[in-house]
Amino acid sequence: MNKKVQLQDLGNKDYKATWDFQEELFANIVDVKIKNRRDNQEEETPNYFLYVEHPHVYTLGKSGDISNLLLSEKQLEAKGATFYKINRGGDITYHGPGQIVGYPIIDLENFFTDIHKYLRFLEEAIILTLAEYNIIGARSEGETGVWLGVGTPFARKICAMGVRASRWVTMHGFALNVNADLGYFDNIIPCGIKGKAVTSMHVELGKEVDEEEVKRKIVKHFSDLFDAEMIN
Repeated sequence: MNKKVQLQDLGNKDYKATWDFQEELFANIVDVKIKNRRDNQEEETPNYFLYVEHPHVYTLGKSGDISNLLLSEKQLEAKGATFYKINRGGDITYHGPGQIVGYPIIDLENFFTDIHKYLRFLEEAIILTLAEYNIIGARSEGETGVWLGVGTPFARKICAMGVRASRWVTMHGFALNVNADLGYFDNIIPCGIKGKAVTSMHVELGKEVDEEEVKRKIVKHFSDLFDAEMIN
């Protein structure tokens, strides 16, 4: 089992270009697995963890409802935003500057074969990171991602998650609002959940947050939880 995970920071990158890159890495891992089974070989499958910041974009998961996007094509254009219907789980979400997006593209057979455990570990990496800033993140029953104020009238989402897995290989991932402009969430019903607000670390702390520091903390917790060796 290969527990090494190659860490790549793609910087600010177009959503579609990043999606294509994810698909390429994903397909390469799946190809190795198919070849191993066909030829009775044991070639190690690689694992990747991509960081990226996207220009303004709305993405709709395969089970999502297009009516949760509250903008027309012209309005999207006016806001300098794009829209994609994609192959992850979940409904609609927003990505943009000031948001840390993480895409682990890993072969879960290198770690454990349990997609629910995988999602819980992703959430836990974010919860532990937020705790370092004295922000109390939690899970909301039946709703993937990380929330604040669960069980109160002030429940608000700080991190969205949506993944795809096939042959135990994952893609897509999480989006943590750090210094994001939350106004862009007003144009959607986030994750298809009405009456729930969104927030960011910046809003909760009342100050700008060092995104590079947050990335390092997430990687540390991810590495600990998955017992992974992160390679730059």
